[in-house]
Parts: sequence; C-alpha cells; structure tokens
Amino acid sequence: MAANEKTRAKTEQAKGRAKEAAGRTVGNERLTAEGRAEQAKGDARQAKEKTKDTFKH
Repeated sequence: MAANEKTRAKTEQAKGRAKEAAGRTVGNERLTAEGRAEQAKGDARQAKEKTKDTFKH
C-alpha cells in the first residue's frame, strides 16, 4: 500500500470515528452519519490499496 494513501485511509477512519462519537455524545444524528460515512470512505480507500498490493506481487 502506498504510504500516502495508507495514511489518508487511516486519517479518514480516525476522523470518522471521532465525528461519530461526538455526534452520539451531543445527540446530533447528522454528525453521527457524517462520521460513519467518513469511516466507510476510509475503509474503501484501504481496501482499494490492499487490492492493488495483492495484484502487484
């Protein structure tokens, strides 16, 4: 996995978790949903990079 893409994926996942937790804490459903979406985006990016790595070797 390219280091830059790996970092972006992990960052998106972490930001998503933080947003989701903050949204749940204050009762903001929109913020919670944004957090889940950001996590999913990070997961997808990570899966894409892992697939690339698999076919590279």
